[in-house]
Amino acid sequence: MWPGTDLTELLGIEHPILQAPMAGATTPALAAAVSNAGGLGSLGCAMLAPDGFREQVRQTRALTNRPVHVNFFCHEPPRRDAARAALARELVKPFYDELGLGEVPEVTASNHPFDESMLEAVIETRPQVVSFHFGLPADPAVRRLKDAGLLVMSSATTVAEARHLAARGVDAVIAQGWEAGGHRGTFLGGPESGSVGTATLVPHVADAVDVPVIAAGGIADGRGIAAAFALGASGVSIGTAFLTCPESAIPEVHKQALLQARDEDTRLTRAFSGRHARGLNNRYIEAMAGHEADLPDFPLMNTLTGPLRKAGGAAGSPDFVALWSGQAAPLNRALPAGELLEALVEDARARI
Repeated sequence: MWPGTDLTELLGIEHPILQAPMAGATTPALAAAVSNAGGLGSLGCAMLAPDGFREQVRQTRALTNRPVHVNFFCHEPPRRDAARAALARELVKPFYDELGLGEVPEVTASNHPFDESMLEAVIETRPQVVSFHFGLPADPAVRRLKDAGLLVMSSATTVAEARHLAARGVDAVIAQGWEAGGHRGTFLGGPESGSVGTATLVPHVADAVDVPVIAAGGIADGRGIAAAFALGASGVSIGTAFLTCPESAIPEVHKQALLQARDEDTRLTRAFSGRHARGLNNRYIEAMAGHEADLPDFPLMNTLTGPLRKAGGAAGSPDFVALWSGQAAPLNRALPAGELLEALVEDARARI
């Protein structure tokens, strides 16, 4: 009964609903539950080494035999800037002292762009779908993935990015609207170029490319799913709504913050990773607000904020946790992932 079946047929799924691949939040249990309920479960693998990636895929396949989607970052290698690194270490030192974390570590890369070793791991494990954030890997890598029979997707925050991705052979484009939580996927132009809302971006992208378009950003219930189809999408990617599922790996303080969130509570910040991302405002973001332009590049800042996030989550304090969230967080429910997927399908079908 879905208005279009091009995406479900392409991906081999029953419902055109993707659980967004949120690095650090997804688990094999979450991905498998969504896939078993007929959607496309996802693993956010950007912070994994190849062996860790293989293990995540192995665990997920032990829980489901349905299609699953894995995601990686394709960011440019960061610039090394000693002055920026020194400033960032100075800025976070009072928080380290407050939490008893000892010396502030040196600034180093916490995760790396998709490389040859990860490419080999992906081809070896052969997940059905591979997606990327911040563009695509080099053409030879894309060709090898497609030659291995894998479907390739990537996110676009502008029409220009969508056209670029389609020209390079993606099987579907994820149109990430301004409302989306987590890291902005913008890769052509500055951060301000990717500030188009979902309701405007999706129809423009649908008109610009000949592959299925997946709407992402601010979608958390049947109304949003039905609206996405009306705008020309072939399916939706939903992230924040799945963060409050018991299968999600985020700390409990993050889940509670999402369940209590208001529509005006999110903001964009570079303070956690060095790249613009949307999350719920907190003490750390407020304290760093005047310094964001001078912080080290993504993902270097993760070296400094990782210990703060971990300590804050363990202490049950939201002050130093990266509370990633889209603008639709007030619609969140604390349901198991499979039940949430079923509720979304029922609501969307009634509205469509």
